[in-house]
Amino acid sequence: MLYERITEIFVILENKPSILGELLAQLSENEINVEAIGVFQDTAKIYVKNLSKAVKVLNKLNYTTELRDVLLIHLENKPGALAEVATKIGDEGINIEYCYGTLSRSGDMVSVIMDVSNIDRAIQVLQS
Repeated sequence: MLYERITEIFVILENKPSILGELLAQLSENEINVEAIGVFQDTAKIYVKNLSKAVKVLNKLNYTTELRDVLLIHLENKPGALAEVATKIGDEGINIEYCYGTLSRSGDMVSVIMDVSNIDRAIQVLQS
């Protein structure tokens, strides 16, 4: 398992057709590649490599944004891998606020972005 602290952009969206497409088109037109995205009714959580450029673009377009430190965890794609991490973090009293992920192209790894109630403590737990 590999993990790191990353910063994602939390964006408030209207819950109506075409809004997500418009947001992603604006990022694309500004040559900002979305590395990961989770969309939950009226919010998008977006991870990009060029964070400062993305924030400038979104703010210029009047999107409400917030930066959040989250965990990016790379796990072996096997039964129980995510359960083990979630249990380990939960057993220490750390709440998982939300989580989303994707499978690698080769299919042997899973990348998960996880927002936790205490990121520093979660990192300590994963180190042990």
